[in-house]
Amino acid sequence: MRHKLSGKKLGRPAAHRWSLYRNLVTDLLNYGKISTTLVKAKEARGLADKMITLGKEGGLASRRRALAFIFDEKVVDKVFGEYASRYKSRPGGYTRVLKLGMREGDRAPMALIEMVE
Repeated sequence: MRHKLSGKKLGRPAAHRWSLYRNLVTDLLNYGKISTTLVKAKEARGLADKMITLGKEGGLASRRRALAFIFDEKVVDKVFGEYASRYKSRPGGYTRVLKLGMREGDRAPMALIEMVE
């Protein structure tokens, strides 16, 4: 039974799954929006919001925590500069997930995850 367990396994081992999340969040913060499956978008949404919150906190410890998760140092600079100033008065909900329909090959539900303006 899955009582009180959060998150999806996505049919991957834990290390592969976390690497996937890190790639999704890095690309989302770099490009502003990405297209992926609905389940992956929903999982990446909370992690991206946590990175934005670290950027809003500022400080060295927050920057190091973000660098431990995000692959690209330029993206971390973007989070602590552009996104932190853009969302300084917003209490949360920095991303939005829009459903796109089904993927042609395997009928997987697709979604667009983007940063809220």
